[in-house]
Amino acid sequence: MTALNAVTASSGARTRRRMVTVAALAAGAAIAISGCSAGQVSQTADQVAAVNGNSADAEKIALRNIHIVYPGEGYTNVKGGKALIALSMINNSESKDDKLVSVTTELGPVKITPATGKSAVVIAPQQTVVAGAAKPAAKPDAHDTDSHGSQPAGQKPADPEANPATIEISGLTRDITPGLTYSILFNFERNGPVKVEVPVDAGITTERHESDKSGPAAEGGHGSEGGHASEGGH
Repeated sequence: MTALNAVTASSGARTRRRMVTVAALAAGAAIAISGCSAGQVSQTADQVAAVNGNSADAEKIALRNIHIVYPGEGYTNVKGGKALIALSMINNSESKDDKLVSVTTELGPVKITPATGKSAVVIAPQQTVVAGAAKPAAKPDAHDTDSHGSQPAGQKPADPEANPATIEISGLTRDITPGLTYSILFNFERNGPVKVEVPVDAGITTERHESDKSGPAAEGGHGSEGGHASEGGH
C-alpha cells in the first residue's frame, strides 16, 4: 500500500468512527425523549389528584374546591342513591350581591338547601358562601368571649363552613367514580351559568390548602373545563 493510500484509509476509518459515534448519540437522545414522554398519554397527561377539587372564574363569581363529597352520612354515590356537592362561592363584586338559583347535571335532580336561618343562597359583595357538609363546631377561644361566654361585638365572624348550604343530587342515574369528573352547571341570578367538570373526593384525608382567591381565571366567557378524565354530561 502506498503512503497516499495509507493516509486515505486512515482518514476514512476515522470518519466512519465519527459517524458511528454520532449515530449512537442520536439513538440515545431518541431513547431519552421517548422515556420523558412515558406515561404522558393524551387522555391522562393533564389529570391531577381528585381530592384537590376544581376551580372556575366567570365574571364576578369565583368557585373554589368544587368536588363531590366522599360517601358517608347518607350519601352513597351509587346509582339510585344520593351525592353531595361541596364548594366555596365567592362574589368579587364590590357592590352587588348574587344568588345561586339552581344546579343542573345529568347525574340526577339537584336540591339546594340554604344555610340554617337563610331563605336562599345569597352571596354578598366581597363575601364567600360555602356549600357542603357541616364542620364540627369548634370550641370558642377564651380570648374571644366575654365573662358570660358570648362573642363580643367586633370579633371575628363565624366560620362559613360551620353552617354551610347543601347541594344534594338524588336518584343518581349512574355510579359516581373517583378519578372521573362530571359536568355540573351552577346557575346564578346575576352572573349567569358557570359550567364545571367536577371531580370526586377519593377519601384522602390530606388537608386542602387552597386559597379562596387561588385558581385559574377564565378568559372571555362563563365556566371552566377541568383537566380530569371526564364522564360528560351537562
